[in-house]
Amino acid sequence: MSETPAAAQESVVSSVLDLIANTPMVELGRIRSRLKLDGRLLAKCEQMSPGGSKKDRIALHIIRTAEAEGRLAAGQPVVEVTSGNTGTGLAIVCRALDHPFIAVMSAGNSRERAQQMRALGAEVVVTPQVPGSTPGLVSGQDLELVRAEARRILAERRGFFADQFATPANAAAHALSTAPEMWRQSGGTIDVFLDFAGTGGSFAGCMQYFRNMNPAVRGYIVEPAAATTLATCSTLEMPHAIQGGGYGMPSLTQMEGCKVDGYLHCSDQEAIAGARMLAAEEGLFAGFSAGAHLHAAIELLRGQERGRTIAFLVCDTGLKYLSTDLF
Repeated sequence: MSETPAAAQESVVSSVLDLIANTPMVELGRIRSRLKLDGRLLAKCEQMSPGGSKKDRIALHIIRTAEAEGRLAAGQPVVEVTSGNTGTGLAIVCRALDHPFIAVMSAGNSRERAQQMRALGAEVVVTPQVPGSTPGLVSGQDLELVRAEARRILAERRGFFADQFATPANAAAHALSTAPEMWRQSGGTIDVFLDFAGTGGSFAGCMQYFRNMNPAVRGYIVEPAAATTLATCSTLEMPHAIQGGGYGMPSLTQMEGCKVDGYLHCSDQEAIAGARMLAAEEGLFAGFSAGAHLHAAIELLRGQERGRTIAFLVCDTGLKYLSTDLF
């Protein structure tokens, strides 16, 4: 996926696909001043993408790559396992490129995500949670039920599996577009990048680019405090509210061979407090993962990364969580 020049968006574009990428970056000066932090906080506003999340980028690159390589035929259905954000991006991309799209998600994900995908023309299949699950908290066992249903649909519909957890196009999308934009917008001043690990694609792709530009850039993974599976290489998992990751996977295909400089852990309440702070102080209405990013970045500026420039993604919009207790 190549970058679209920002100037192109000052005129009429031919498709919604031309609106994907080139999101703004905001320096969180109000939060820095209020908390008397030594350093800079840079937030990349992926919630301003057409589908409201960073996943629009990978959706476009996955489909374009599969078409170019002959793995996705004209008009062939696309199927994906999603917590909602990748599905929303794929709904937009598939409709623009004339592919039927079927999203398979857990009943534990917020209902706004399913509503948005349906509004964008997707067929949404919602699988029940495992018995005894907490509504609104998606576990690794819940995700296995989603995957089983997706496999059934793929066979029945002869579909193409987008497969965000495994496809190289995921990390490549961020290496080709997200990270170059951030580097340019920051003037090449990024010292630290941190990221909540869902598929691991945004961390791996961005860090590949950043380290090519400056090998000294450090990368930290943020995990739910109840599911520190990457840090501990275990499958131990407790329920948590930070949707889109922390599924009890001790390793992620997207991050194979990618150096991690440290792991940061965030509780549900810390993520909620971070998201509310972003909204109240900076006017950025974002989801749980962005709140976790802010919490982790503040901890770093108060500790081992004092005085540094820390960048992170505002992964999605808070509008996708109005049925939860986030706000």
